Amino acid sequence: MLRSISAGTAAGLLALTLSAAPAQAIANGEEVPVGKYTFSVKLTMTGIPTADGGKRNSGCSGALVSARWIITAGHCFRDANGVRVERPVADVTTADIGRTDVTDTTHGIQTTIIAVRQSPTADVALAELAEPARGIRPIALATNPPKIDSIVRVTGYGSTTSTNPTPVTHLRTGQLSVVSLTDNEVGLHGYAPQDNTTPCPYDSGAPYFVERGKLWPRLVGVVSNGPSCPHTQTENGARTDNLSTWIRGVLHPGGY
Repeated sequence: MLRSISAGTAAGLLALTLSAAPAQAIANGEEVPVGKYTFSVKLTMTGIPTADGGKRNSGCSGALVSARWIITAGHCFRDANGVRVERPVADVTTADIGRTDVTDTTHGIQTTIIAVRQSPTADVALAELAEPARGIRPIALATNPPKIDSIVRVTGYGSTTSTNPTPVTHLRTGQLSVVSLTDNEVGLHGYAPQDNTTPCPYDSGAPYFVERGKLWPRLVGVVSNGPSCPHTQTENGARTDNLSTWIRGVLHPGGY
């Protein structure tokens, strides 16, 4: 299932037109210490048009890739017909950046999304911030895919279960192992703290990244879809390592 869902549905889930379903805020994960992984982003969408003429609310996660841009899942920006679009679709899309706990307004910033760019090949989007996130170090971009059996970390603000899911306010994290690679996706299994540590609803767009010693975390993918969480099956992330040229072209349209 896609890892972004609308609020207020009977079971907390919404049937979506894409190939799989949304993820939650790291089931069987753990809370992130304050001040760590500050590139993590919580997206809150209020007033998304629906096919019946109504409105719904939803949320996603993401990561800061430059002072003015964040990366997230492409399906986080869909029109009333479920088609990915290059614009904010909600009445308001709010981004909380650099806030381990979004209720703590002494850290990070809160701003809005003003523009969207969709990857032509994968379930990945870049979203422009109304104001720069100064003083917050963006995640680095990997240019090589993660190796099979390697361990990646994910951080997100999603739910912790697919049952009546609700986004969390405190950033959560977990680790997954890489089990497969295709042109556009990376397959992952839960690894730690448990073998069913997996993304949940509202974790769509959350960053998958590698950590090596003292090197800054490097982005290899974003949460895209998977089974209802928690689960021990394969979670499918959208690869970003092979989108680095496209990403940099959006961030620096005039060149370096």
